[in-house]
Amino acid sequence: MKWSLTELRKNHRNDPLTFDETLDLKADLMERYGDDVLDLSPVHAKGIVSVVGGDVVVDAQVTADLTVPSSRSLEPVDLPVDFKMTEFYVSDPAATQRYEKTDVVMVVKDDQIDIEKAIGDNIILQIPMHILSKAEQQGAEMPTGDDWEVVAEADLAKVEKENQSVDPRLAKLKDFFPDQDDQ
Repeated sequence: MKWSLTELRKNHRNDPLTFDETLDLKADLMERYGDDVLDLSPVHAKGIVSVVGGDVVVDAQVTADLTVPSSRSLEPVDLPVDFKMTEFYVSDPAATQRYEKTDVVMVVKDDQIDIEKAIGDNIILQIPMHILSKAEQQGAEMPTGDDWEVVAEADLAKVEKENQSVDPRLAKLKDFFPDQDDQ
């Protein structure tokens, strides 16, 4: 779904353009974000494109099923995404000053709005930084390997205390400050 900014301004100034499409973005997202996307179902995008003061506003509801790697074990995790996106498209960089810093404002080059790329980018933004499989959420064993193991933050202090040893040459310094033994 690519639209010409000029055509949208000319043909949809008074009557907005509506769309209800099923998009196949899997190949594009896997190419651009291969390590972060393992699979993607067809994406359903439904929305409206309107022209406000010469600028184009795209409001869309996007749903898809995404498969991403667990942040702990890299096992595949199914992640349904269902979100609303609003983006503003302008032809002049100075026009971005009219919007809030929190608004997504894109300066259109070559008079083309590529909504499929925008939807793909917004899908990637829906992936949380920390995602676990169902087994990991229920307390499954942490991954381990040769001379390494993953430790939960809650257990980290305990492990560090067990591994803490005082250099015997420095142990005598403890006698200089007897009132600070517990610190």
